[in-house]
Amino acid sequence: MVGRPIPPDLLPWALAGIAAQSGDGAAPPAKAVTTAANEEPALTVIAGDASNRRYFRLKTGERTWVIAEAPPATEKNPEFLAVRQLLANAGVRVPALLAADLDRGYLLLEDLGDQLLLPALSDQTVDGYYQQCFSVLHCLARAGRAGPALSAYDEALLSEELSRFPEWFVGKLLDYEPDVNGKAVIEALADVLVANALAQPRVLVHRDFHSRNLMIQPDGELAVIDFQDAVLGPVTYDLVSLLRDCYIRWPQDKVREWALSYRDSLVAQDLLEPTGDTEFLRWFDWLGLQRHIKVLGTFARLYLRDGKEAYLDDLPMVLSYVEEVLDLYAPQETAFADFRDWFASELKPFIAQQSWSVAQ
Repeated sequence: MVGRPIPPDLLPWALAGIAAQSGDGAAPPAKAVTTAANEEPALTVIAGDASNRRYFRLKTGERTWVIAEAPPATEKNPEFLAVRQLLANAGVRVPALLAADLDRGYLLLEDLGDQLLLPALSDQTVDGYYQQCFSVLHCLARAGRAGPALSAYDEALLSEELSRFPEWFVGKLLDYEPDVNGKAVIEALADVLVANALAQPRVLVHRDFHSRNLMIQPDGELAVIDFQDAVLGPVTYDLVSLLRDCYIRWPQDKVREWALSYRDSLVAQDLLEPTGDTEFLRWFDWLGLQRHIKVLGTFARLYLRDGKEAYLDDLPMVLSYVEEVLDLYAPQETAFADFRDWFASELKPFIAQQSWSVAQ
């Protein structure tokens, strides 16, 4: 897919913002700000995310900056600014904001570097990093209590997310049209998963709290990015997003151990009423199933609509999470058993034919 050109006024706008930060109030021409190699400043593309936002790095002298081009028609720029301030006030490490032009969708931000958490995770490091992540989630939980009103992760939003699965993954990616029974099976499971989400205590939910949205800083602190979709929602959502990350997988026993340890830390800090193991793990597992069914649809849409083919490579891991939770609860829950049986008989033959499938 051919990318859109860089707006010609983006670099001059960024240089003006940097000049304003320096205190002289005058924006130098592009040629007046040079790199250490005496080159004219230029924007270097940084790998983007799943949205229409684009990020560029600008080097001036020995300093670097990040410029976001986030089209106002599609991106939640006012929400980004509001949530950024909310999280900063709560003690969460987020990129400093240096300038913003909401009309054009331009943001001048602190450069947090390139070190994502994902490649730093290993059997030796994961416990320490996840304890840091839990501390960040504690801050998010407190921010949800003290901050301004956020949108609710309500039935309409949860249902819209789940609707991406039959539309984009089943219908458009697999080219399969469920019959009346299949549609009823999908709807019955969706009803159970939405009810589970709505029954949980509310906290501030990042909605994409995982190893590609956490960045390791030189001092070892974890910074959080891509937070503009934050809502007030289920207490286990960000936890399962982290522990059942779509980009890295851990043993099930370890995941459950971490989940209950996090539950204990919430209770100890008066961020959650005492909750039994079975109830908390059901919240966690079922919300993880909701998230991963949604993600199947979202990743399919990112490929088919937006041309982002790399997300196909992540589908097998997401599918494995879905099947794991279905198998766990099918003996107890009719909606899980019916969906598992329908999924195995109707969808898995189509999945096995896909170039991205592990069955290939």
